[in-house]
Amino acid sequence: MKNLLFKITAAGLIIMNAGLSQAQKIDAKSKKILDEVTANYNAKKNSYFKFSFGSGMNGKVSKTETGIYYSAGDKYKLKIMEIEQIFDGSKIYNINTEDMEVTVAKPNAGGQMFSPINYLSSYRNDYNVTYNGKKTINGVSADFIKLTPVKSNGLQHVYLYIDSTKKQMLKLEQYGNNKDIAVIAIQEYKENQKLDSQMFSFDKNKYKSYLVTEL
Repeated sequence: MKNLLFKITAAGLIIMNAGLSQAQKIDAKSKKILDEVTANYNAKKNSYFKFSFGSGMNGKVSKTETGIYYSAGDKYKLKIMEIEQIFDGSKIYNINTEDMEVTVAKPNAGGQMFSPINYLSSYRNDYNVTYNGKKTINGVSADFIKLTPVKSNGLQHVYLYIDSTKKQMLKLEQYGNNKDIAVIAIQEYKENQKLDSQMFSFDKNKYKSYLVTEL
């Protein structure tokens, strides 16, 4: 699964600088739903997600891990498996405890890891968006939205499942051209918590024995 996670990262789920090869199509209903979810999260002082991250092939999830994601403004911290990613508002720090390595990069250098909410921003430029009705997710009637890449990026499509009543993400499914699948399902959500002041800071003193590489 770690290889898949890095493959997702390298593919650049958020293709910040890619030029569009065709006209983008976003239906009004989907845009309204996604914009309301984005506004809801942005209005919070901070947000916390506990989620399951599943991966597999041929549309079937074969392995699942638990991850956590904190965000406050444009800063975030993501932890899953032996990998932690911190964005302090200036640089992204990828910390691999298994390999004892840290890579440091500017936000656009390597994209962002697979997080619960990154498609809420990337859909605006990189995907055609269509509303596909309702589906039940863990007993909740969810709006089902399909994202299809405007320009080839290694993905066939992405499915988003939204609780429009609470204006929250419930689940996302990402399908790759090579038939792999990655799924994030939100298990717990909290907001406006009292967070450690160093939550989104990288403390190099904790990683003196690590190989640190600036990209």
